[in-house]
Order: sequence, then structure tokens, then C-alpha cells
Amino acid sequence: MKATNERLKCAAQWAEDWLFDHALPLWCEAGHDREAGGFHDRLDMDGHPVDLPKRLRVQARQIYVFGQAGAMGWNGDWRGAMRAGLAFLDAYRRPDGLYRAAVARDGTVVEDTADLYDQAFVLFALAAAQRAFPDEPGHEEQAIRLLSLLIQHYAHPKGGFIEIDGRTGLRSNPHMHMLEAMIAWTELSPGSIMERIAGGLTALALDRMIDGSTGSVGEYFDAEWRPQCDDSGCIREPGHQFEWAFLLSEAERLLGFDTQLVSASLYQFGRRWGVCDGRVLFSVDPSGRSIDASSRLWAQTERLRTAIVRQCEDDAIESFECIRAFLNVRTPGLWHDRMTAGGEWVLEAAPASSLYHIMTGFTALIGEEAISPVKMVPQQDVRIRNGL
Repeated sequence: MKATNERLKCAAQWAEDWLFDHALPLWCEAGHDREAGGFHDRLDMDGHPVDLPKRLRVQARQIYVFGQAGAMGWNGDWRGAMRAGLAFLDAYRRPDGLYRAAVARDGTVVEDTADLYDQAFVLFALAAAQRAFPDEPGHEEQAIRLLSLLIQHYAHPKGGFIEIDGRTGLRSNPHMHMLEAMIAWTELSPGSIMERIAGGLTALALDRMIDGSTGSVGEYFDAEWRPQCDDSGCIREPGHQFEWAFLLSEAERLLGFDTQLVSASLYQFGRRWGVCDGRVLFSVDPSGRSIDASSRLWAQTERLRTAIVRQCEDDAIESFECIRAFLNVRTPGLWHDRMTAGGEWVLEAAPASSLYHIMTGFTALIGEEAISPVKMVPQQDVRIRNGL
């Protein structure tokens, strides 16, 4: 959806300039470990790599980032960056076919456990590779092998997947990213097993994850998909309300689900209870009471993307200005990732993992994704189907 509002046009131009002139060149050069392979986990505020283990999710997300950069017309070495990331994925593959969480720069194992969240991002990265290199074989076959392993060994009888490597309980967040990956694959391979899994995950979200009394999605569930609280209470992350609202609107577009009311409810829960002084808070309880009033960059980008999809221009501009504050650091192309509840920046190196979120938000802003807008529904008219 191309921005029609002049404020959004100016914001889109700023976002494109920041991505193309600063962020992508910096992370393609300093963030790409050309000597050892793959991508560095963090860059310090001068743009130098930090000596840290390389998390799997960073490799997968950066593969997506550079694939999307190529799709948007960036003329840097996005192909080389993608191929380097794809090759380095081999260092994470365990004998059982799943992918471990982290390795050292030389590829030695740092954390051998596998996480459903990380497997979802491998599937997402392989979709990006299939999209970027459609004539190169193997990406879809690799994705199907991984997905088949998850189905065979970790499918939950009531929908979704159980946690891997002995973890207990169920979480909505990994399933959200599994849905994201399956939606990406559905666009590439309609009618495939990926589309069937996407449909199952959408139904699971509608039937089990979303609280009909509040119109919000929880984070934790027991083994029967019943809501579960942790030591901090029944957490609602506003950033995830926005993210789920976007993905469920995509499920309507691609899969034929009727998610309009649900998406509207999630969005409005996030905007009503999760935004304070123009920034998205980290967590609230089901009644909207603040639990953690700190803020993360990723949540601001999810608000931006979903506000654009829902044609909420004032919300989009407010979230964009908040993101610009996070990006206002001495080395253009880097960012602050966290803000305290009191509004102070947490001084730390910039995590590469956040560039994926920035890219998804800025892609929607710049207008490269063909997203069908949906009509806003007043808060008092929103009811979730499983709450009736």
C-alpha cells in the first residue's frame, strides 16, 4: 500500500534512505563475517563487531533481511550476504536434523539445544532463499525435511507443536513465527503442506490462544493449551498483539479465514493499553495494567507495520517518530534496542536480530508489500468468536 498521506510519504523516504544508505551497507560489510562465515551477533556503537556467540536466529533473520533488500531494489551485495548466511546454517544442524541455538565464530557448538522459535526462523529464511533464488534447487526440500521432523516428533495432539528438548508448557510466540514462516511459504507454494500448516496454526490461534474476554493473545499455556501465568502474572506483550493482528490479516488474505474482528481486537488492545507517551510498553496484564513499562525497538516496528495495514495514519506516524528516536545514535545504521521504564536508553551494542523487525516495519512503510487494507472496527463492537 503506497502512502497517500504526505507525512507518511516523508517518513517512507526517510526510512528508505536510512536502510539503503546506512543500515544495509553497514550490516552487509561490518555485520557480515567474511572471514569465518555468517553474520556477527552485535555491532558496537562505532560499528565494530562484538566477540559473541552467533545465535541461529540472527543468521536466519539476516538471510531474510538481505533477501528483502534485494526485492526492494537495494544494489548492494545482498546475494552474497544471503548465500553466506545460508552456507553458515550448516554449522547449526544437529545429527537429528534440527538446528541448535548458537555456535562460536569458528562454528564450534556453544548451545546445542533446539528451540521451536529458532526452527521457525530457519523455515522463514529458507522461504526468503526460495524467493530470491527460485532457480537454485534445495531450499524447499530443506524446509520440508525440517517441517516433517517437527510434525513427526513434536506435533501437539490439540494443534501446534510441543516444545523441543524437554521444555515444558507451550508458548504462543514460537507459533506466531511458525505461522509467519508458513505464510511466506504459502505465497511461494500454494496448496503445499506449508499452506495446510498455516491453516492449522491460524485455527489454533483463533480457538486456543486468543482470550475472548479481552480480545488479546497470551504468552504462556499449559500442556492442554489452557492459559498459564508466570511469576509476573498473566502477561500480554503489546508488541505481540500488533504482530498477531498483522499475521491474522495475512491469513485472511491468503487462506480465506475470517479474521477481521480478531485482528481489530488485537490491534486495539495493543493501542489502548500498550502504548504510553508514544511508545509501546513491554508487557501489561489482561486488564491493561502495566507490568513492565520498559520498551523494545521491535515492538515499535510491529506497531508501525500494523498501523499502516489498518490505515491508522496517526498511529503510524507516532510509531515512526518513536522508531526514529531509537535509531538516533552516533553511527547511522545502528540503534538503541531498549529503553527503561523511566525513558533512559540502555547503553549496549546493537543486536543484529532487530534489523529483521526494522525491515518488516519499513517495508510496509515504503510500500513494497501488497497488503490489502482492512477496516477498523470500534472497540465496543469487537468480540472474539471463541468468547461468545
